[in-house]
Amino acid sequence: MLGRGQTGNTKLVKQMNRQVIINRLREYKRISRADLAKLTELSRPCVSSLVDEMIREGLINEVGIGESKGGRKPILLEYNFKAKGIIGAVFEGSTLHMAIADLSGEMLLNYGTRLTRPTSGETAIRALESGVKILLKQSGLDRDRLLGIGIGLPGITQSTDGTISYAPSTGWMGLPVQQEMEARLRIPVFIENDVNLMTIGEFYKGIGYGIRNLVHMYVGTGIGAGIIIDGQFYRGFREAAGEIGYMMIGPVGRTRRGEYGVFEKNYSVSGINEKARRVLSNWNEETSVITELLKQSENGNREAAHLFEEILTHWAYGMVNLISLLDPELLILNGEMVNIGEQGLMRLKDLLSEWVPFVPPIKVAALGNKAGIIGAIHIVLETHSLEGHH
Repeated sequence: MLGRGQTGNTKLVKQMNRQVIINRLREYKRISRADLAKLTELSRPCVSSLVDEMIREGLINEVGIGESKGGRKPILLEYNFKAKGIIGAVFEGSTLHMAIADLSGEMLLNYGTRLTRPTSGETAIRALESGVKILLKQSGLDRDRLLGIGIGLPGITQSTDGTISYAPSTGWMGLPVQQEMEARLRIPVFIENDVNLMTIGEFYKGIGYGIRNLVHMYVGTGIGAGIIIDGQFYRGFREAAGEIGYMMIGPVGRTRRGEYGVFEKNYSVSGINEKARRVLSNWNEETSVITELLKQSENGNREAAHLFEEILTHWAYGMVNLISLLDPELLILNGEMVNIGEQGLMRLKDLLSEWVPFVPPIKVAALGNKAGIIGAIHIVLETHSLEGHH
């Protein structure tokens, strides 16, 4: 924190001082200029000057009169959370989920669309462009009042240089995705792995709230995990921590670089669908494969019951690896795993208790497709807070 007598690059110091004031206003809701000066350790003239500037910009509102502490009654200030907007977007299979939120992270409007197949980088960017236009029009916000857009993408994202280093499902390997998106959307873009964003969403607003050590496992087009250690999101040296789709679970077969990993090739949704087509009758593939396997098992389809057991067993192998390595306080299941039902959850716990000494609580994710969007909004807010954009 900057206090009295701090010198340096004037513009940078001013930017940092503004951010300190904003952070205190976020924390204390309604507060006077005098109390802001005490809490920030900035001089009163400095606080007054910056506050007046931010009132003119619409970032701070004067909201009434406070209690007197022996002089004139102070005017109370409040941070204007509606001053700017943030967009969160997550690609999930062939669906794009988006939402616009205010500066408190509260979602104002949602938008979703199916992508045309085959999905390419170009169709994805076009879908984002039209989604941003629709959300801006419906919310009445101007583009220049957007703080940025957080985007969840499949694969190993390099958030520092804005590229994706490994993404078999999109073919975006090593391309400057962030740069391209910023040029087209004309707003700051922050990219992150989709499962990482879902993990951040569940940690801040979902089933992981208040838990400092957790693993969030997701089964969709691929298989991935997000890891929180001691309250901090863990990305790993190459930002590839949690890429558990590459675990050697299931028949290895022939694999080539740039393809899906062994675990996801066998037990992601596409891997399971391939197996399910051989045992399910009259199945509409638009519906959940796990739900259908359960239904047909209960109706006496023994092959469906056998495949359901095989899938649970192999998912449990992945969980054993995660539990024995990280010893989490909570394991969150998401994606296709949310459809296993109480019976499936009990079976998973039974398998794990056979194989590891301590089985953590295992819970199904709470936020559905909102988790990734909440995570996307959060990374924009976090970066804004750290860098002091305004």
